[in-house]
Amino acid sequence: MERYVAFLRGMNLGGRRIKNEELRAEFEALGFADVACFRASGNVIFAAEGGEEAVLTERIEAGLGEALGYEAPVFLRGAAELRAIAAHEPFDTSARNASKGKLQVALLLDEPSAAARKEALALATDDDRLASEGRELYWLPSGGMSESDLDLKALAAILGPTTIRTMGTVGQIAAKHFGG
Repeated sequence: MERYVAFLRGMNLGGRRIKNEELRAEFEALGFADVACFRASGNVIFAAEGGEEAVLTERIEAGLGEALGYEAPVFLRGAAELRAIAAHEPFDTSARNASKGKLQVALLLDEPSAAARKEALALATDDDRLASEGRELYWLPSGGMSESDLDLKALAAILGPTTIRTMGTVGQIAAKHFGG
């Protein structure tokens, strides 16, 4: 069995409410093992027989869509990929120390093309630093996310759907559930 984390987009926002216990039960009903939820924001850790990521993602999205009555986009990462994301340091220490904001990780469905990556990174400013690695876009805002002028809709138009977590959350999931 391989371990994965499913980052679900839009959980517990607006009318999309589900308790961690219910979410865990839905994943178990889909046949996954060792299911755990981390915080109430759609972070589900589970074990599954090895398989293609696209097949697992489709299985989760279809099952949750039927059970919840709405789409629940899934950004799936395996153990090694999650540990690499948690260990990545996209910005130097001076930039991190100068920022009052929390380092954010935007998880993407696919690795962007070189042209899309370049276009997305062109949206960076001194107040909103951006870096890209693999299927992640790292964002270091100078303050809180709500204070930022970064155009998240423009990023989505360039990169496709995303779901955002703090690097702290990603690191805590890696440490607690993936030995990283």
